[in-house]
Amino acid sequence: MRFILIFPLLAGNLFYGFSQDGAIRGFVYDKNNGEPLMFVNIVLKNTPYGASTDVNGFFNITKVPAGNYTMLIQYMGYEKKEIPVKVEKNKIVNKKIYLAPSSIKLKTVQVSAEKQEMKTEVKASIIKIAPKQLKQLPTIGATPDLAQYLQVLPGVVFTGDQGGQLYIRGGSPIQNKVILDGMTIYNPFHSIGLFSVIDADIIRNVDVYTGGFGAEYGDRISSIMDITMRDGNRKKFGGKVSMSTFGAKAMLEGPIVRDNDDGKASASYIFSAKTSYLEQSSKLLYTYIDTGGLPFNYTDLYGKITINAGRGNKISVFGFNYSDRVNYNALSNLNWQESGLGTSFLIVPAASNALMKAHFSVSNYHIALDDVDNYPRESSIGGFNLAMEYKYFFGKNQFRYGFDIQGFKTNFLFYNVLGIPIKQEENTTELGFFMSYKANLKKFIIEPGMRLQYYASLSEMSPEPRLGIKYKVNDRLRLKTAMGMYSQNLISATSDRDVVNLFYGFLSGPENLPATFNGKPVKTKLQKAKHFVLGFEYDLTQKIMVNVEGYYKHFDQLTNINRDKIYEDSENNADIPDYMKKDFIIENGNAYGVDFLTKYDYDRLYIWLVYSLGFSHRFDGVQEYVPHFDRRHNVNFIATYKLGEIKNWEVSFRWNFGSGFPFTQTQGNFEQPIFNSITTDYVSENGQIGFIYGELNGERLPDYHRLDFTLKHWIEFVNSSRMEFVFTITNVYNRKNIFYFDRIGHREVYQLPFMPSFGMSYKF
Repeated sequence: MRFILIFPLLAGNLFYGFSQDGAIRGFVYDKNNGEPLMFVNIVLKNTPYGASTDVNGFFNITKVPAGNYTMLIQYMGYEKKEIPVKVEKNKIVNKKIYLAPSSIKLKTVQVSAEKQEMKTEVKASIIKIAPKQLKQLPTIGATPDLAQYLQVLPGVVFTGDQGGQLYIRGGSPIQNKVILDGMTIYNPFHSIGLFSVIDADIIRNVDVYTGGFGAEYGDRISSIMDITMRDGNRKKFGGKVSMSTFGAKAMLEGPIVRDNDDGKASASYIFSAKTSYLEQSSKLLYTYIDTGGLPFNYTDLYGKITINAGRGNKISVFGFNYSDRVNYNALSNLNWQESGLGTSFLIVPAASNALMKAHFSVSNYHIALDDVDNYPRESSIGGFNLAMEYKYFFGKNQFRYGFDIQGFKTNFLFYNVLGIPIKQEENTTELGFFMSYKANLKKFIIEPGMRLQYYASLSEMSPEPRLGIKYKVNDRLRLKTAMGMYSQNLISATSDRDVVNLFYGFLSGPENLPATFNGKPVKTKLQKAKHFVLGFEYDLTQKIMVNVEGYYKHFDQLTNINRDKIYEDSENNADIPDYMKKDFIIENGNAYGVDFLTKYDYDRLYIWLVYSLGFSHRFDGVQEYVPHFDRRHNVNFIATYKLGEIKNWEVSFRWNFGSGFPFTQTQGNFEQPIFNSITTDYVSENGQIGFIYGELNGERLPDYHRLDFTLKHWIEFVNSSRMEFVFTITNVYNRKNIFYFDRIGHREVYQLPFMPSFGMSYKF
């Protein structure tokens, strides 16, 4: 371990020693609250040298010849700043820069940080979400939320307004990894599907990788969502309280040791709490909803303490507790709870052009369902995660490498429709090592990488090469591609064939898989996939950007719960086919399509238009089928406009259209006998309703479309506090969108109807 810590610093000094040039590095902060500023443009005037800040506000300009320079720091919405700096040979100049928000409303067009980043990063299949964007979306329940914004991203399919899940470019939820300040979040969305566990008011940045992600991420085969939370205000005490017809929340932040812009150590805290009383309020306000109300309640708590030292080094300690409770329709009781404690480090070595990040965390997730069929379901996962990453800067080029170790325990109990239990209790350890190099050439940006993922419990190593390339045709047109191999061990406690399933549990990848699949021997216990992405970015004007990407994901091997298990997997049943006796089945499949995105964001008007064409296919060794989330066409159109002389009124619309999901028809019914034991009197015992099903997902539901509306008005006071009022309407024209068909009740269950809501907040 000592070698791992010391070697990168020595290696960085070795690389740096070949150059006689100097370097300028440091951090850029908001002068009002001490929060790091992302994507700030920093250049040395009248030279080609420059850089932009990362998510931590860090910048590093290397290979700068010795001499006197003037640093120009520019960021939209903040005052421009110029700082004289002297660079010496083989010396590193450290700077901490504070920018004050601009009091002048700029009328000229400025090059946005996002456009600047597109010229220095590959950015294939990645969407960056900033707090400002979250607030531009029409909201449900009068409160901005990450879960609602994710639904409008290219390639994302959302299966329902109540209890729906997110599917990203053909990948199921278990194949999407969600990371919060380095910690894996096992269930980031509440059961209603409209709200995430994350408070939007304390998000700093979200990176959503819909495919082709780099070597720094592993253990998932479809997508990555990397969430960075804000530190607390280092200058003054503040907060926000809000309430709506859906719920209430409060956020407090402030300094423990105040930051006085003198470069000395400081400390801050931030705390957030939010809760839903939707089950109670819906009985008063939304009694007309098809399901007889919205029986969803949740409580989310999050806290963080950050200590900032010299040169920008910092350590953060954070913890959370998320809980969810549902009493929904045919479910008698469902609840889950997730908690965690983590610490993260950011270290800038004194004599090396490097940046080191590390984190350690422990977490636990438990879910339980008491079903009306008297077959309880229970699942839990808990463990630790340790990771370190080093980044070196060589001019415009970067070298990164790191490792992560995680160990977790899964415990699972499930009964299929025949009452046959599927149990698992497993301890798992995984180790990952990665390295990548980003070369910024004149026309090309090339980023090759390699990840080695070792699954100790399965004694299996997975080598996973990754590659990203961008070609800058000219100042307005850029071509890009990304590809890679991916693996994972974790599988879902639900089946991809379930249309509605609020039970979201986890299992470690099993060893007792079928010996063969499709006539060929099964050589791995892992789930594996390959990604290929090809697209382009085009700046139609200075204000309008177009992004088009085609993608192909091949899922070489998938593991799913065997819902059709009839026999025990024992020596007495050796002649029975595996698909009738194994707890799990193997599948493969593919997903492909094209995503189109265009957006306009200037002055009073914001427009976001997304069209996605997607195809998903699966093969389980017996039959080919399309999964229930296979949506062919998906459209999201958002328009936001600020009104009034001082722009303190805002009106926004979101219209979503989606072609119908696949479903399996019911062809007939029969009485299914119940055998609880060998003494069951099946002659006199009443049976259950059994179903004769048609072709798996052989038909399509009607198209889905919905219009949402939001009206905001805010009043700003002289002490920087702000009162905001929000009125929203979900499903303005009351479209009856089918959620699912209740086979037992023989009726259609609809998604959210016309539903107004009102909320207010006070920020201080």
